[in-house]
Amino acid sequence: MTTLDIQLHLALQSPDRRFELDVTLTSHSARTALLGPSGAGKSTVLQAIAGLLPGARGHVRVDGSTLLDSARGIDLPARERGIGLVFQDYALFPHLSVEQNLLYGLRRLGHAPAPGAAGRIDALLAQFDLGGVRRALPRHLSGGQRQRVALARALAPQPRLLLLDEPLSALDPELRTRLRDELAQMLERVQMPTLLVSHDLADVRALAQSVIRIEHGRVVGQASAPAEA
Repeated sequence: MTTLDIQLHLALQSPDRRFELDVTLTSHSARTALLGPSGAGKSTVLQAIAGLLPGARGHVRVDGSTLLDSARGIDLPARERGIGLVFQDYALFPHLSVEQNLLYGLRRLGHAPAPGAAGRIDALLAQFDLGGVRRALPRHLSGGQRQRVALARALAPQPRLLLLDEPLSALDPELRTRLRDELAQMLERVQMPTLLVSHDLADVRALAQSVIRIEHGRVVGQASAPAEA
């Protein structure tokens, strides 16, 4: 059973704003959503879990593995946390082909190309139906194909946890509806512990099993994801 045990305290300062994150959450669901309005701190939680924000205090534990425990002096760098992160704009490298983007998914967590890397890439291309575009650049891909490339790249190093930051927000409404169902099927197929961010209740209904509500950097509620009507 997937267990997320997270307690994070973080203060972010900009010239015109100070934001304080203070969240404590636990989840035993395979797919958990962080739901809340824009600016609530949802994406900040994901970035802190991934080790992308220095200065975070508290702890991050995934299935018993400790990635952060500031009281004990544990703070694994991002490349050692074993986390796959899909950004809301997918962040594909425009000058790299689909295959090269997936290969970077191995390299970015410290994996040098190895004999097994080619087989791993081939398997992901087949799993996500990308074999026909393996040499294509991102600008030549459809929205659905870009989404699948980003997800496959995040899964390439076989992470312990997948983080999805508003994975459907960059899409127009018609494409969003179709790819929501496609993404739900992919997540069910890969069976990867997943924490996703959304402000859209329809996304949560389709993609998550439990939901944690965040407002103003605080957890304000947690429940099972509402069923689709």
